[in-house]
Amino acid sequence: MKVEILFIIGLALAFVFGACIRKKVRRAFIVPEGYAGLLYQYGQFVETLGAGRHIRWGLNFTLEPVDFRKAFLNVPGQEVLTADTVGLKVSLSLAYQMTDPIKAAHDTQNWQTDLYNSAQLALRSVIGGLATEALLDQRLEIGAQLLARVQPDAAKVGIHVLAVEVKDVMFPAELKRAFAEVLKAKQEGQAALERARGESAALRNLANAARVLDGNPALMNLRLLQSMDAAHNAGSTLMFGMPNGFVPLKAGKPISEKEAGET
Repeated sequence: MKVEILFIIGLALAFVFGACIRKKVRRAFIVPEGYAGLLYQYGQFVETLGAGRHIRWGLNFTLEPVDFRKAFLNVPGQEVLTADTVGLKVSLSLAYQMTDPIKAAHDTQNWQTDLYNSAQLALRSVIGGLATEALLDQRLEIGAQLLARVQPDAAKVGIHVLAVEVKDVMFPAELKRAFAEVLKAKQEGQAALERARGESAALRNLANAARVLDGNPALMNLRLLQSMDAAHNAGSTLMFGMPNGFVPLKAGKPISEKEAGET
């Protein structure tokens, strides 16, 4: 009987001693700047630790670091169909930051996969409602639409999406050639239009000059004399016929037909 009592007392003392030892085990945890630490004991979540050094007493503690810094998620080229049934490959870049590490760790198996899938579904939904030409002209607007669709899903797993941008749009080879031909035709048409504008302006100037000369014969004679003087200075021989309406001048005044014959 005494042996049994002593055995029970020994067990009790061992239990108390073990509990005291367990409580007196000192553990130090260091969380880097830009991170948070999820502290667990025996697999059960205890608390979130901020950056710095932390002391806890007890056994079986584990610390899971969580990055709070801004990061990027690249979604490589996804096969999508536009509203006019053209198959394209579109790649995305997502800027995000973790805001709730407890949700990210406990409410989903893998929050990166959830964010990736959400971006894929949003891309298919937005691109499927646009024609090919609109896709090229509205890349910034597409990013805003994708952001509005991805943000609510990301918030459910503790992630805040800061921006979504369309990185690359890859067209089939035949569609690239078609766009190149359209662009070339537009450029050629623009060049032809500019040439026509220049020719029209030159013709208008000539017409205005002709009207001025037609209403002022003396000015036409002066222009003719300037041409003769330029040819003489250049050492050239100028052959010309007298134009209709040529009015000879004498001392700055028109001369008579008799005087013109004598000259």
